[in-house]
Amino acid sequence: MALKVAIVGLPNVGKSTLFNALTQTAAAQAANYPFCTIEPNVGEVAVPEPRLDELARVAGSKEIIPARITFVDIAGLVRGAAQGEGLGNQFLANIRDCDAVAFVARCFVDTDITHVEGRIDPIDDLDIIETELMIADLESLEKRVTGLEKRAKGGDKDSQDALRLINMALIPLRAGRPARVVEVAEDDKRAWRMLQLLTSKPALYVCNVDEGAAGEGNEYSALVEARAKADGANSVVISAQIESEIAMLDPAERAEFLETLGLHEPGLNRLIREAYSLLGLRTYFTAGPKEARAWTIPVGATGPQAAGVIHTDFEKGFIRAETIAFEDYVHLNGEAGARDAGKLRSEGKEYIVKDGDVMNFRFNV
Repeated sequence: MALKVAIVGLPNVGKSTLFNALTQTAAAQAANYPFCTIEPNVGEVAVPEPRLDELARVAGSKEIIPARITFVDIAGLVRGAAQGEGLGNQFLANIRDCDAVAFVARCFVDTDITHVEGRIDPIDDLDIIETELMIADLESLEKRVTGLEKRAKGGDKDSQDALRLINMALIPLRAGRPARVVEVAEDDKRAWRMLQLLTSKPALYVCNVDEGAAGEGNEYSALVEARAKADGANSVVISAQIESEIAMLDPAERAEFLETLGLHEPGLNRLIREAYSLLGLRTYFTAGPKEARAWTIPVGATGPQAAGVIHTDFEKGFIRAETIAFEDYVHLNGEAGARDAGKLRSEGKEYIVKDGDVMNFRFNV
């Protein structure tokens, strides 16, 4: 599954520094002026998964292949982006291509790094960004209404359905609320996604703090966390500057550095996991002497759908899935032990795959 998360925020809030840390490269130019990132930087990162190491140990796997997620570093938006200010139209189009949005809020004070608004106020920063996205959505939808109304009056069913969904989205947008607050019926979700609304995308708030607040956050991040809770979203406290330094260390030095900061793991791990969860994703595994691998599926995926992630032939010719819970696989020392203990299950086409299932598919093409 090709999954993209847009890193979005005002200029100079730490987006490119965060992106560099995520990808462990200096691919994004981090500079102290707006619009230093003109073209979106794209980086693919592994989803942290300690269970893979355990599976590889038990199965004697030669290679470990984690699930992956793509982050897109979007250039800084400013007031008026929806009207094209600061190359806003181009940047908004880049967000539209992503599956979710990570809003980066500046929660640190540094007089050496200018703020485009001349002050530190993460809530106002978020309001600016959200407003620009809502304006863009409003303008996009309102342009479509007239043509759809004409075709809908003529009895065109597709136009009637599209118009109904657009009107559902316009209600909160005209009231100053994002489209993600709309409850969409399961049957309408595909058509809803086709509207390509910026504010319907799942959102994660990233509180970029200074080094001293990396562990517990500060008064600014507390405000953002409260905002996220009120919006029904999650938030992550992270110091992009520290993370960029951690990313350049070897594993031994990294562990020692984290300990001095009172952290158990890099903040990036939490960010990546939150982004993965935000998209409503789950992981199942395959394991053997050649490789231990994590596969990405949506919540609620059936056995055949999970098999199809590996190859479409697996889904078409699905017979059954030999399934072992992760804990049973590890504690019983692999497939043979799980089979002997009666913990290997044969699941059919209606089985809903659980997070952590270790699976082997039987199929016939």
